[in-house]
Amino acid sequence: MLERISRFLKKNLKSKPDATHYIFGPSEHSLTPAMINRNARSIVDVLQKAGFEAYVVGGCVRDLLLDLEPKDFDVATSARPWEVKSLFRRSRIIGRRFQIVHVQFGREIIEVTTFRSNDEESSNKNHRQQTDSGMLTRDNVFGSVIEDASRRDLTVNALYYDPSDNTIHDFTHGLDDIDDSIIRIIGDPATRFREDPVRMLRVARFAAKLGFQIESATATPMRHRAADLRQISAPRLFDETLKLFMTGNAVATFQLLLEHKLFDYIVPQLAPMLNDQNGIPLKLITQAFTNTDIRIQSDQRVAPAFIYAALLWPVVQKLAKTYEKNGNSPPYALSKAAGEVTARQIEVTAIPKRFTIPMREIWDLQQHMLRRGGNRVQRLMEHPRFRAAYDFVLLREQSGENLDGLGAWWTAYQSADEQSQEKMAEETSATSGNYKRSRRRRNSKRQTTDSE
Repeated sequence: MLERISRFLKKNLKSKPDATHYIFGPSEHSLTPAMINRNARSIVDVLQKAGFEAYVVGGCVRDLLLDLEPKDFDVATSARPWEVKSLFRRSRIIGRRFQIVHVQFGREIIEVTTFRSNDEESSNKNHRQQTDSGMLTRDNVFGSVIEDASRRDLTVNALYYDPSDNTIHDFTHGLDDIDDSIIRIIGDPATRFREDPVRMLRVARFAAKLGFQIESATATPMRHRAADLRQISAPRLFDETLKLFMTGNAVATFQLLLEHKLFDYIVPQLAPMLNDQNGIPLKLITQAFTNTDIRIQSDQRVAPAFIYAALLWPVVQKLAKTYEKNGNSPPYALSKAAGEVTARQIEVTAIPKRFTIPMREIWDLQQHMLRRGGNRVQRLMEHPRFRAAYDFVLLREQSGENLDGLGAWWTAYQSADEQSQEKMAEETSATSGNYKRSRRRRNSKRQTTDSE
């Protein structure tokens, strides 16, 4: 398919810096209307019959050209949001910064956006607002399809497909960049990154997902503008991290984030600990992302709590050891460190409580799993977070941490019969729990002395 595109692309496309409207007919590409989601086609048809321009747009067109399965199908149109809403009974306008329309078909929602412009001369402050640094906080300036293409983020995401006549409309040489496996920002990269720093994360994410190279003019400003990620709200940055790490390309994405210094502003507490290429923290995170990619590719569930438990564990572990050296018991030191590290991370990426609670339970169980005597073992296995905690032990050992065979012990215990389990628990009961009791007695004696 890509070779077919090459044959029809003009050789001088790259030399043209301005947006030019290229239309590729049915014989010049591999798409057909049948490949497009039926409901998206229906929306385009209704809008066009009402006298508006309408196209299937963005990532779905890109993915179909690359023989990938699109995650969703979006529509772009000349109709204003309220005009779109009037045409579809089950629809609603959402968003403040970008007003869009969600059209619902059963459980499926198709997103419909109005063509927008980068017109900086708009006098209506309710339509376009920017901070002093240049970041857009509201952008509802409507425009033409060619203006809409110029304000999208990446050339490969700015392709417009018309299922009514089976044509692709290309305004930014996106087909050329797909053919060359290039990720390129539309417009001046520094300006576009300043307008919305999340675009840097999208560059890394799509380069990793597609296996494309980041064009040099796009890559150069990324390190210099990486600190702008601090301007992104914590809830939005959390949502973006899920897209970075939970879509099956986490390892490749992580490497690009490190290369362009973007990771420093996603998990700033961890970033300094990753400088040692042979250190356990870098190995732990790389292994966690490797395991995550494998699970996603196998259609297995991946929990954000586990991802963040791995991302923050080296920091929690280091701080807990500091508190232990100051005389605190291991459980208290771990709990105190976990609370502080989590609180600092929430200021950067607003991790919801539904994830922070299981995340901290996974950490807490790391110590409980060391004490394997008596009835503790069975009680631990009944804990709702046991499986995640067990997987976390294996992850730590995979990254090179020495846990004296803890993972192998728990693996053997789970597969053993009841009699063998009892024997294993008895063999470890002599050394399990004594440390905790002796520490408690020493701490109690110290507190009594201090109070006197």
